[in-house]
Amino acid sequence: MAGPNRSADQSVCDHGEREAVVPSVDVLIAARDRGDTIERAVASALAEAEVRTVVVVDDGSTDDTARRARKCDLGGNRLNVERLDCSVGPSAARNIAMEISKSPWLAILDGDDFFLPGRIGNLLSNSEGWDFVADDQLQLFEDHPDHEFSPRRFNGLSSEPRPVNFAQFVRGNITRRNRLRHEFGFIKPIIRRSFLDQHSLRYDESLRLGEDYTLYARALLMGARFLLVPIAGYVSAVRASSLSARHSKQDLERLRDVDRELLTNKRLTASERRALAAHYGSVDCRVQWLAVIEGFKERSISNFLAPFGRSPLVSAYLLEQLVRELAGRARRRRATK
Repeated sequence: MAGPNRSADQSVCDHGEREAVVPSVDVLIAARDRGDTIERAVASALAEAEVRTVVVVDDGSTDDTARRARKCDLGGNRLNVERLDCSVGPSAARNIAMEISKSPWLAILDGDDFFLPGRIGNLLSNSEGWDFVADDQLQLFEDHPDHEFSPRRFNGLSSEPRPVNFAQFVRGNITRRNRLRHEFGFIKPIIRRSFLDQHSLRYDESLRLGEDYTLYARALLMGARFLLVPIAGYVSAVRASSLSARHSKQDLERLRDVDRELLTNKRLTASERRALAAHYGSVDCRVQWLAVIEGFKERSISNFLAPFGRSPLVSAYLLEQLVRELAGRARRRRATK
């Protein structure tokens, strides 16, 4: 496994020497207000010999994200930074980056994450016969004083490379308590461009949550060959604020609607249909919890109680959430006495 041999907060754009390889990958970075981390992300991508171009789309940032990204340009026409006047969302920003890119392989990188040396070469070495190749990740806890790394294994991933089919992928996106951000939708694969173009696949621009899950799920339904490998060198930055981030009810409803759409596919097998139904139910539980909160804030008894009648699964989830919420409030009251 590649070790974390570059400083976690490195922002110097030192690309180093590259091996004599033919670049075949474009790295796509959609970023908004990532001025504090974008140089690290761009520099790590440019350091990979297999990367032909790094395409950064600044999604209407209010800070100096674009300027800092451009600082990494040492010539050679390997960096393209496009700044949008207003935010269009992560899906649309990635689609713009896709249209700019030209290489046969695309790699997704978030603006606060980065690659360790050798990651792209590692994934390409496993790419023959596959359309998507993704890896387990390292998590970087940036709030930790020692910038602590820890392995981040996704739901059901073994220590050996293995293919993932549609049903496995969908079930691997069901959120599990105490395993935040371990769903398959968080993986960042290299993607064969020809497959996306053949099937006219792009990110769903109506989504601001679950856009990766949706693209990968649709690709798998269309026959994409998907390989997962052990840690290859993708570092995912985690901050305390990111763990507590909450999505809107509308965001979750749109993600739930993706499952409803996929369930209309007549070619689904029984196991695929069960997996989708389970994922739909998981997302709907979160939707209904936000509905309960809305009813409470509105002081509407009918709106508060209505979600409990939706299904036994939802009712059990809501009761569990209420118990946890009440227990948390009781602990906080005791702590202030």
